[in-house]
Amino acid sequence: MNYIDYIIIVLYLITFLGIGYFFKENKTSKDYFLGGKSMGWFPLSLSTMATQLSAISFISAPAFVGLKEGGGLQWLTYEFGVPLAMAFLMIAIIPPLYKSGVISVYEFLERRFDASSRLLISFVFQVSRSVATGVMVYTMSLILQATVGVDFWVSVLIIGVITLVYSYQGGMKAVIWGDVIQMIILFLGIVICLIYGISELGGFDNFITHVDKDRLTAVDFSKWGFNNADKNDEFGFWPMVIGGFFLYVSYYGTDQTQSQRLLSASGMPTIKKLLLANGLFRFPVTLTYCIMGLVLGTLLTLDSGFAEMMESVYQTNIDSLEGKKADLMVPVFIIKYLPNGIIGILIVAIMSAAMSSLSSTVNSLSAVTMEDFVKRYKKNLTPGSYIGYSRGLSVFWGVICLSLAFFAGSIEGTVIEVINKIGSVFFGPILGVFVLAILTKKTNALGANIGLITGLVCNIYLWLYVPEVFWFWWNAIGCIVTIVIAYLASTVIKTGRQPDTLEITYYKEKKELLILVGYFVIIISIALILPKLLS
Repeated sequence: MNYIDYIIIVLYLITFLGIGYFFKENKTSKDYFLGGKSMGWFPLSLSTMATQLSAISFISAPAFVGLKEGGGLQWLTYEFGVPLAMAFLMIAIIPPLYKSGVISVYEFLERRFDASSRLLISFVFQVSRSVATGVMVYTMSLILQATVGVDFWVSVLIIGVITLVYSYQGGMKAVIWGDVIQMIILFLGIVICLIYGISELGGFDNFITHVDKDRLTAVDFSKWGFNNADKNDEFGFWPMVIGGFFLYVSYYGTDQTQSQRLLSASGMPTIKKLLLANGLFRFPVTLTYCIMGLVLGTLLTLDSGFAEMMESVYQTNIDSLEGKKADLMVPVFIIKYLPNGIIGILIVAIMSAAMSSLSSTVNSLSAVTMEDFVKRYKKNLTPGSYIGYSRGLSVFWGVICLSLAFFAGSIEGTVIEVINKIGSVFFGPILGVFVLAILTKKTNALGANIGLITGLVCNIYLWLYVPEVFWFWWNAIGCIVTIVIAYLASTVIKTGRQPDTLEITYYKEKKELLILVGYFVIIISIALILPKLLS
């Protein structure tokens, strides 16, 4: 890196400080946490994708595809459940949540059950999301330290302080428009790496000649994910479609970091476009960085200098990067092959990835803490006091996430697997409670709480003691266990308070649903023919 790269990085950081200042006028809770419910579908769509396709995608997914043992294009199966999940959200989950007018999505559970259900799931969300974000910041900072030479604690503070300042000032509008910029930079970075990688290989034909053919298979109908002790039964078609459906319905519909964006929309037509865009655009982006992973992995096998530099970086930092060697592939490629100026843009892309995830987490954690806990004990808050407390909570949760980053070490596997495992413990059980709240009338609060705890314990047990079950199944198993136990408990244990019956409005138009289901078939077809196209 030289002064050009550092100038680019500094300008980028200054820009984000300016974004926070530009959106600093927030007068009400809906201004600070929902952007005044004035956001259009396009920025919300990019913001949604930036949060999900951010740090873990730019660094770790290409590493899985191109380098990790047992990896390859089977990563595309992560996307199979997305269109179906968007369709289900459009039909059943989002309309009643949006119509309820809540800021914290967990407030819906108090209206349907009681305060205990709301507070329990809100607490579970805060624990799981802060831990996962701490892991992400930890790994991104380690990679910047290993490849650029910036001290770990400096990387954490740069990512953290800049993110906290613009989130603190601008609230949800700053987060969303910051995500838009970060998503554009992120995708630009993917395309740049892909183009330079093919150029270094001597052209696309040379890439086709030398690519590892074993990494081209994307769809495997024979793997069911129930005999996974040796890691050879992962990423089969059925666990990825079924488990992925439950994961994405929960993530986009019941996780505050994503549902808050849906609740920020200006109306249901905007949400319809947002969900449709997310269902359609994710796969092309994922396919692009998967091909990039294959290209860089192929270059690594052909260029001894690339392999030697990566090994040198790893050996120099082995105490902190043990088990995450593959995650070095993209940043080492950036430093070794790209010209100055482009290096600065790509380092900005890595920082963008981390900042996008952190800003979303901080804002959503602040929202649920304020709405689910503080307002319960601080009555009659003025709008000014509300904004003051909310900004204070943004700082508080930012410090918590950054502190967890300093204590997140010794994690096995690539960061993308670790973060998804943490999420998969919680996503299914939380979704189960929302499904019961929206689609059943007999479930009571006590039953829902018992079901939630049982689902969580079941998933934790699977993680610790049943390695044969592929972790993607946890999303479906946790949800089903929660629903069954909660419904049975509500039938057996009667409480004094009768469950509320909320007026539920379902989405009835069919065109978008048919598009999403048809797109599900299309992306599977593309994944099936890719090995022939690339061989």
